[in-house]
Amino acid sequence: MSRLTGWWSGRSTAAKVELYTRWSFHFFVLLEIAFIGGGTVAQGDRSPLGLPLAATLAALVCLHAVLNGVLSSRALDWVLDRRERPVRLAASLVALTAAGALTAIALRATGALAEPAVAAAVVTGTVTFTLGSLVLCMNRIRHMLYVAPLAALTTGGAVAAAGVGLGEALGYTVGILLSGGGLVAACGFSGWLMKMVWELERSKELKARLAVAEERLRFGRDLHDVMGRNLSVIALKSELAVQLARRERPEAVDQMIEVQRIARESQREVRDVVRGYRDADLRVELEGARGVLGAAGIDCAIDPVTLELPAGVQSVLGWVVRETTTNVLRHPDARRCGISLQEKDGSVLLTVRNDGVREGAVMGQGSGLAGLRERLAAVDGTLEAGPLDGGTFQVTARVPVGVPSARKGA
Repeated sequence: MSRLTGWWSGRSTAAKVELYTRWSFHFFVLLEIAFIGGGTVAQGDRSPLGLPLAATLAALVCLHAVLNGVLSSRALDWVLDRRERPVRLAASLVALTAAGALTAIALRATGALAEPAVAAAVVTGTVTFTLGSLVLCMNRIRHMLYVAPLAALTTGGAVAAAGVGLGEALGYTVGILLSGGGLVAACGFSGWLMKMVWELERSKELKARLAVAEERLRFGRDLHDVMGRNLSVIALKSELAVQLARRERPEAVDQMIEVQRIARESQREVRDVVRGYRDADLRVELEGARGVLGAAGIDCAIDPVTLELPAGVQSVLGWVVRETTTNVLRHPDARRCGISLQEKDGSVLLTVRNDGVREGAVMGQGSGLAGLRERLAAVDGTLEAGPLDGGTFQVTARVPVGVPSARKGA
């Protein structure tokens, strides 16, 4: 079953919306061929010219349906900024539609089409489907609002000029206005919706990258705050020591000793900064995960920490939180993430679960998780990671501590 549905579940939300929209327009092609072209052939025996005329009109309808489907597909690509606007293809479809509609109207006026329903189906159907694809080539709503009334009035005027009758002319006008207006609204909204969904998808990816960039900037600011002053002092004292040495003053040695002391102190402070990122407090990492995921548009629910853990265990679990947060950001459809910490059978269990996992994806074998297993092994811990039912992914880290839980405020 997973193989049968993998082509769908393996796509992002934006890709699913696009696929649904495209196949809806492909369905219009089949609909036009089956109902308009097929209906024309079925009514051929009632025409004075017989089946050959009906077959010719049906072939014209099929050609129109195929060209209409090609235009809608390329217009959707233009909506998504993947190709240029298909102006020539749209003009060709309009010309073919006009030629087919005028032909059907002329045949109806001369009595070659005795059944008014056949001519109405050919004219109204081809014009309506053309409007649906044509509106995808427009980027202004004002133009979209004009296209259906203009087509209805033009068609009604052509029918009246052909001498078919004002009643039928009015029927053509109202039919195209209603059906064409409805299809224009549906197609215009579909194109806009597909574009907005892709924009949201790109916005989410951008938020994730910005969250990572913000973390890097924070690290850079911390490092600058630590090293900026010390490096300035080292530069000044080194310059002073050079001047004193040139004058053969014994104070130069004292200045160099001071430079050495400041350099060693700077090394220690840098290690403290890096350790703050490598061995951060678990609560700090949890808050950092909440901020990063929130910036990426992912709702992060974290259970309050009620355990007092040794520093080494907190450091390892902090690494788990950091790595799993990065993994969640890699899931394009992730919307929710839950992190919980509890004690069970003398061990601490850290569980991170998120949604948005595509079915059939091979996960849980990355180098990041392998590194976490090595870190947990150093404290006799274990790590389990893998997809669950419902498109979720869960990471569980178990560390034996043998310490009782301590409630805040207890």
